[in-house]
Amino acid sequence: MNIDFIENKIGEIIKELEKEVMEVLMDESLDKKQTNLHMKPITSTKKILENAIESIKMVDKLGREELEK
Repeated sequence: MNIDFIENKIGEIIKELEKEVMEVLMDESLDKKQTNLHMKPITSTKKILENAIESIKMVDKLGREELEK
């Protein structure tokens, strides 16, 4: 499994999410409540992606350890 490739692609997605965050934060037409409502899905998505890459790395590591036995 090409972990570096997967990690790079997830990194690209996270960078796009960060751009969305900046757009929301810079939108002066939104009040605090609206800003928070826009931020929650972006923040959740980023956390899910970070957890996914950690899970993929763990599975890969365990798989390699099993092959070594």
